[in-house]
Amino acid sequence: MTRSKLETLNLANTYAKNGNPNGWFEEFYARANGEIHNIYWADFKPNPLLIEWLNKHPKHKGANAIIIGCGLGDDAEAMSEMGYQVTAFDISTSAIDMCRKRYPRSKVNYLVADLFKLPEIWHQGFDLVYECNTIQILTGIARHQALEAIAKLAGEGGEAIISCRSRNSGEDLDAFPLALDRNEINGFKRAGLNETHFLAYDDNQTPPVPHFFSVYHRPKS
Repeated sequence: MTRSKLETLNLANTYAKNGNPNGWFEEFYARANGEIHNIYWADFKPNPLLIEWLNKHPKHKGANAIIIGCGLGDDAEAMSEMGYQVTAFDISTSAIDMCRKRYPRSKVNYLVADLFKLPEIWHQGFDLVYECNTIQILTGIARHQALEAIAKLAGEGGEAIISCRSRNSGEDLDAFPLALDRNEINGFKRAGLNETHFLAYDDNQTPPVPHFFSVYHRPKS
């Protein structure tokens, strides 16, 4: 069985103190023993805002997309069904194994990869980059490094779609996960991308949880 949110926080902190802040992901997924319903944060459906945006802004046939920290694969499969050539990666081998078992006939290229050690060939190599809730579960300088790494994946004329929890600047600094504030998500603009869409909204949970959904474009040279 996987861990509760509090146990997950303690697990993440233990790995961070031992100098391996990203190591806890594999232990978390491995403890699920292949049972997707043991992953308490999984929605088991694609992000509706992502699907809405893609329907309104279709790419050319066969456009290539990459998904950061793909988890259990719901967004990846939805994008594949819409005609994208999808690469989806996660740092956790167990997570990728669950994706492959969950979708044995999938066209998605599921891979184990580290956001901080990505193949050079991926640099500006994608028409569409999708990031959902990865940065917020990182700490310290790793958050900025992750944002920079994600931005670099978008090719000329390509776009990066970012979905995450949000907070007001200076608030909830001890929270886990630590949501992004406006200045932090503006890092995608500082990384050379142009913001083309920005939505701040509250979800339908009780109590509501604030979120950002934003889109960035890399101009052609």
